[in-house]
Amino acid sequence: MASSKIKTRCGTIAIVGQPNVGKSTLLNYFVGSKLSITSRKAQTTRYQLVGIFTDKDTQYIFVDTPGYQLKHLNQMNKSLNKSVNQALKDVDLILFLSEPNELDATDKKILQMIPNSTPILLIINKIDLIKDKSKILALMSEADHLDKFEEIVPTSVKKKNNLLELLESVKKYLPQQPFIYDQDELTDKGERFLAGEIVREKLFRLTGQEVPYSVAVEIEKFEQEGNLRRIFAVIIVDHESLKPMIIGNKGERLKEISKSARLDMEKLFGGKVWLETWVKVKTGWADDVRALKSLGL
Repeated sequence: MASSKIKTRCGTIAIVGQPNVGKSTLLNYFVGSKLSITSRKAQTTRYQLVGIFTDKDTQYIFVDTPGYQLKHLNQMNKSLNKSVNQALKDVDLILFLSEPNELDATDKKILQMIPNSTPILLIINKIDLIKDKSKILALMSEADHLDKFEEIVPTSVKKKNNLLELLESVKKYLPQQPFIYDQDELTDKGERFLAGEIVREKLFRLTGQEVPYSVAVEIEKFEQEGNLRRIFAVIIVDHESLKPMIIGNKGERLKEISKSARLDMEKLFGGKVWLETWVKVKTGWADDVRALKSLGL
C-alpha cells in the first residue's frame, strides 16, 4: 500500500538578534499570549523559551533567545551568549531581528554562527520610527548584498505591520511532517517557570534604571489547591544596597511589583493566585557559575 502523503507542516524557528530589538514581543504576538517577558533592559530574556502556534495545517515552534551582546561580559552574559549559539543549531529557520540601522559587528558575529544550511529571514523591525522610507530601502539593499538572507521583511512588531505576511513567509520554510506538540499547547515551560519570569518583568518595569541587570527571581515554592495557586518568590540581588530600591518606602514598591505580577499570573493561569515575595542578597551571584546553574542559567 502506498503511504499517504503528509499534509501538515511543523518546524522550529529561532528568533535571534541583539538586545531590545523586539524578539520577545514578536514571539508573544505569534503565540497570542504573553509568554516571554519584555523590558528596556538588555538581555531581559535569559532562557530559551519555546512558544507554539498551531494554525490549521501548520505548527510553528518559535524559540525566543537572549539578546546577543559583546560588551559587559560577566559570567552570566557569557552563559546567555552560549545559549544563543546553541539555539542556532538544529532549527529549520532563523528569524534575524534588527532595528532599521546598518548591521554592525555584533549582528555580523551572530550571522557567522548560523550554519550555512539554515535559511535566514532578516526582519527589520521598528520601521514606524523612520520617517524617510528611502532609508529603509537602502538598508534592505545593503543587507541583500551580504548574500545571507532568503528574504528581507520590513515590519513594526509594535504596530503589527506585515506580521501576517511574515507568518506566511515562515510557513514556506517548514518541513512537511506531523505536529510535535498538541494543538492546544502554547509553550514547553511550566507555570512555575512562567511565574518567576512574570515577577522579574514587573521588577524591571517598576524599578526602571535604579536596579541593575544583575537581579534574579527564584520560585522557592509553588503549590496548587484547586483553582488557587500559592507562589513564594525570592528576588535575588548581588549587594545589600539594592534591597531598599526594590522594597521601597514602607514596602510600597515591592507591594506594587507583587500586585502587578499576581494580576498577570491570574490572567495567564486562569485562576486565583496568592503571591508572596521577598528580597535576598547573594553577593556576586552573576559571576558565580554554581549560582547561575542553580538558577538554570
